[in-house]
Formats: sequence, structure tokens, C-alpha cells
Amino acid sequence: MLAGDTNDEDVALFDSEEDAGQRSKKTNIKHPVASFFHLFFRVAASLVYLFCESFSNRFIACMVTIILLLSCDFWTVKNISGRLMVGLRWWNQVDDDGRSHWVFESKKNTGKQQGSESESRIFWLGLIVCPILWIVFAFSTLFSFKIKWVPVVIMGVVLQGANLYGYVRCKVGGKTSLKNMATNYIGRQFLKQTLSKAEES
Repeated sequence: MLAGDTNDEDVALFDSEEDAGQRSKKTNIKHPVASFFHLFFRVAASLVYLFCESFSNRFIACMVTIILLLSCDFWTVKNISGRLMVGLRWWNQVDDDGRSHWVFESKKNTGKQQGSESESRIFWLGLIVCPILWIVFAFSTLFSFKIKWVPVVIMGVVLQGANLYGYVRCKVGGKTSLKNMATNYIGRQFLKQTLSKAEES
């Protein structure tokens, strides 16, 4: 593992950069327990949020259950499944001067057990879909005027979004600004479209 804000090797999002020969070898799940718990807490928190009022009229019990599931998910994804399934890790450390530093790491390809293509898909799909789901919950809570649920959905958005942000930063590199990366991507796409239109005419 590397210490600091550098990313020496890209860990492929959905393993799209791997060649076809490696894909056939990497279809089995090497860390089934990590894969299970990567999705279990996320799905359980969402299901409890959706069906809690149907089965129980005790708001506090539902809220505490959802927040505990979200917290377990945050810890599991941040500390275990990210490291095992895709070789990424992030954290915050405070130096002696009291300044906060974010550290984003990416595992080098050393030939040791790496996550499989299936694990990578499970990891990234779970990491991307669940924050979107909690954003939908937030808007539905606001539009249906269920004000008592607003803190719960905000916790869901914050905890799920923090993991997504941390792992995207690990993926693209700790020093790379996400705004600069998005701007460069949009610029490249615009240039490609302009050149393709020029070639057609």
C-alpha cells in the first residue's frame, strides 16, 4: 500500500481495462463474505426505510435501526470491502499541528490475490446505486412532507455519498480535482463530436 495522496496504479472501474484473457480467469468471487456484507447493510437499510412504517408504528425504533445499518455499511465498505474487493482505501488523519489530511490509496498489482471482475462490478454498482437511491428517498420525503424522516434520509445520503466520494477519489487519484477531471472529460467529448461532425461534412 502507498501512503499519501498518490495513485500509482488505476484499479479498473468495472474492470473495463483488463484484457479478455484475464477476464475469463477472474469471474469467480474470491471474497464472498465481503461481497455479501458490502450489499447486505445497504439493502437492509433501504428495505427497513421503505417498509418500516408498514410493520411498525414506532418511529424511534425504525430510525435507530436504519442509522445503525447505515453506520455498519459505512464502516464495512470503508474499511473492509473496498480494500478486499477493488484494492482501494481512504481515510482522514490529523497531523501534530491539527491539520486534517485526506489519504487515498490504491493497491499495486503485485500478483497477489486481487478482486475478481465480479467483485469489482458488485462493489461499484452497490457504491453508485445506493447513494442515488437515498437521494430519491430524500426528494420523496420532502415532497410527501414527511418531515420526521428528513434526518434519516440525510444520514443515508451523507454516509453513502462519503464512501462514493472517497472511492472515486481513490480511483482517479488523490491529488486530481474531480472538477478538473469532469471539465477535461467534457472538453474531450466536445472535441470528439466536433471532429466527427467535421469529418462527416
